[in-house]
Order: sequence, then structure tokens, then C-alpha cells
Amino acid sequence: MGFGELLEQVGSTGRFQVLQTTLLLIPMMLMASHNLLQNFVALVPPHFCNAHTNLSQSQMSAEEALLVTVPLDQTGKPDRCLRYAAPQWHLLTKNGSSSSGKEGDTNAGLDVDLQGCSDGWTYNMTHMKSTIISDWNLVCDRRALKQMGQTVYMGGVLLGAVVFGGLSDRYGRRILLLISHLLMAVSGTCAAFSTAFPLFCLFRFGCGMALAGMGLNTFSLIVEWIPTSVRTIVGTMTGYCYTVGQLILALIAYFIRDWRWLTLAVSLPFFVFFLIAWWFHESSRWLVMSNNHEQAIKNLKSVAKFNGRKEEGEKIDMKRLQETMKKEMSCSQGTHSVLDLFRTPTMRRMTICLSAVWLSTSFAYYGLAMDLQKFGVDIYLIQVIFGVADIPAKVVIVVSMSYFGRRTSQSGALIIAGTTVLINLLIPYDKQTARTCMAVLGKGCLAASFNCCYLYSGELFPTIIR
Repeated sequence: MGFGELLEQVGSTGRFQVLQTTLLLIPMMLMASHNLLQNFVALVPPHFCNAHTNLSQSQMSAEEALLVTVPLDQTGKPDRCLRYAAPQWHLLTKNGSSSSGKEGDTNAGLDVDLQGCSDGWTYNMTHMKSTIISDWNLVCDRRALKQMGQTVYMGGVLLGAVVFGGLSDRYGRRILLLISHLLMAVSGTCAAFSTAFPLFCLFRFGCGMALAGMGLNTFSLIVEWIPTSVRTIVGTMTGYCYTVGQLILALIAYFIRDWRWLTLAVSLPFFVFFLIAWWFHESSRWLVMSNNHEQAIKNLKSVAKFNGRKEEGEKIDMKRLQETMKKEMSCSQGTHSVLDLFRTPTMRRMTICLSAVWLSTSFAYYGLAMDLQKFGVDIYLIQVIFGVADIPAKVVIVVSMSYFGRRTSQSGALIIAGTTVLINLLIPYDKQTARTCMAVLGKGCLAASFNCCYLYSGELFPTIIR
């Protein structure tokens, strides 16, 4: 049985596993908050050009100043990026009302000069007191910078997966998890105090790297200290922690409406998680594979004592360890690389298929979840709805996998998700309720697909490698 036999001897589902798994899963909730933080800190408030300088000292009301300063767009609303080159006084009558019977016709038949918002913008901060959009004027010709900020963050996630994934195999899961927690705490705190958008992007890049490191090493520490029989259950719990994290983000953002304080609120707890992580035990299986047998035995005895099986733990010595792990140790003598995933036809086919599934699932999921403002629904409500949608979806997919298997369940979830996304493209933009309902259904199916991906990848690749 290899390491599983030693794990049973010291207690495979004892107090230690329950406590360590719980402490590892709690930070997962705030990982979701950082992943979706852009929905709130980069919320684009309604805005229009500031009035001309010579109007700032006038006794006109805000509505009157807006009328003579900003033209109407095709929908009859004040244009967000243009203003009149000079105030259009003729749009006011002596009593301060519009000179046209229809608001949308105030500029009919008139050839007026327009210009950009050279004096800045006025923002209607209804949902947030401040955002990076209002602080750094990321609107109009600078609106693409909003998406660049999120792209930089996801770039950090990509690089973090490569760097921390490789380093964890060399230096261990625990030390990399400590570094990830500290990096998240420091980068998030610095992002909250950023004085310029490039600095904000730099620190968000660090947050992305930290998130990848935490996700990989948290999952490794959990599964390498629990038996195979409960990994599916724990994997499902991990998914639900991420779901709860989405709801926690909506709650925190509802009460903290300044983007700096909000970023700080979801970052400071990682200093506490960093201190807690010092208690975690390094994976004894990794220690054995790294030829650190003495520390592996020490950790196993510590776990046995914590689980109330001290006598069983004392029976583990170097001879017992080597006899039990002989097969696994012999298999670890060779070196492996990414190319091993493509050497045999079976591995090549499964690697390509799973990569395609991961890409399509992630692309669609984050495309829906990271720009909630486009649905035209209250941002806090839609965040809660999108979070709650994951709960029944994950329950259904777990039941489906029990009856129909991973492959059928995965395919069904992706087909339904793809169908809802395509239907959403055909629904008129003003049908917000219908568009939101289809998006929620699609997002739930994509969350279920994520569950399948994690379980499929975790169970299939180790089996093929052995």
C-alpha cells in the first residue's frame, strides 16, 4: 500500500487531519475574494465631463450645468466622453428649463463643436465611494486599462503556477505555502496604498502569483495527509469554500465601499494565515521522496501523538519506513518533466483533452464571473446570485458523477454551459432578467465542470504515471 499504510497506522482521518484541513481551507474563502475583487474595486460608475471652468463659480444647478455642458448620446443620456466646446446657453430658457419639448432633440439642427473631457470627469458614486476607475480616471480613451489590470493579475496567476509548482517539488509544500501567504498579505496591502495605476498592477501581479502558490500547495498538503477514500469529499469541500468566499466578498464589499479599504480588508487576514501556517506539518510522503527520512518519521510520530495513537507511531522507524515505501521510493529515482505528459499515446491524448477542457471552462467561467457590471443588475445582488448558483450545481454534479461517472458528467456540464452562453448572445441587451438567468445557469454548469476537472486530473494522471 505504500504511504497509505503508514497513514492508516498513525490515523488517516483523525484530529490532526480534521484540524489541518480546516485551517488550510479557511484561506480558500478569501482566495475567491481576491480572484473576483475586480468586480468592485474596478466598478465603472456613471460619469460625464466636468463643467467648463467659467461655470464652476456660477449659481446654476447641477442639472442646468449638465444640460449646457454635455450633449446627449443616441440613447438620450448624457454622453460619457464628450462635452460642448463652449457652454450652450440657448438650451436654457429664462426660467432654467430646456428650450426643447423633447430632451433628445435639444441639439437638432445645430452644428456644435464637441471636445473631450479636458477638465476631468464627474462620477456618480452610488455603489462605491471610490474605485480605481474614479481615482485614476480609467474611462473613455483610458478604459482599456481596466481590463489590462485584470490581465496583469491573471498573468501573475499563470507565472505563479509555474514557479510555485516547480519549487514546491524541490523545497516542499509547507515553505512555499508560507511564502505564498506572506506574498499575498504584503502585495495586497501595498496594492491598497498604491499611488498610481502601474504600481497597483504590479502589486496585483504579486497577488496573482501568491494565489496560484496557495492553491497548489494547499491542495497538495491536504491530499497528501488524507486517504484516497475521502479525497473526493474533501475536494468537494474545497469547491464549496470557494463558493462561500464569493458570498463573503459581496458582504464585505457591501459594508466597505472604498476600494482601498476593501482591498486591505481581504488582504490583512493573510498575515494571520501566515502565522498559522507555521504549525502545519510538511507532507511526510514528500519528505520520503526527497530522502529526508528522519523528518518524515518525526512528522508521522507527531501526527500519531496528536491523533491519540502514540504507541502505533513509536513503531515507525527507518526500517519500517523503507520497507513500506520501497516501491514508491524506487519509482521516484528517475526525473520527470513536462515532456513526460506527451511521451505515450495515452498520456498525450489525456493531456491534450484535459488541457482543452481546462481552457474552455476557465475562459468561460472567468469571462462571466469577472465582469458582473455588464448585466445591469445591482452589483452586490448579482455577486450573491452568482455565488449561490454554484451550490446546487456542485451538488448535482457530485450526484451525477456517482451515477454516470466523471466523463459523462463533465461533458453534460460543458454542453449545457456552452448552450446557455450562446443563447445569451441572442438575447437583446435590454432584457436584463433573461440575460442574467441564462448567465447564472451557465456559470453554475461551469462551476460544476471545474469540480470534474479537479477530480479527473487528480485521479487520472497519478494512475497513468504509476
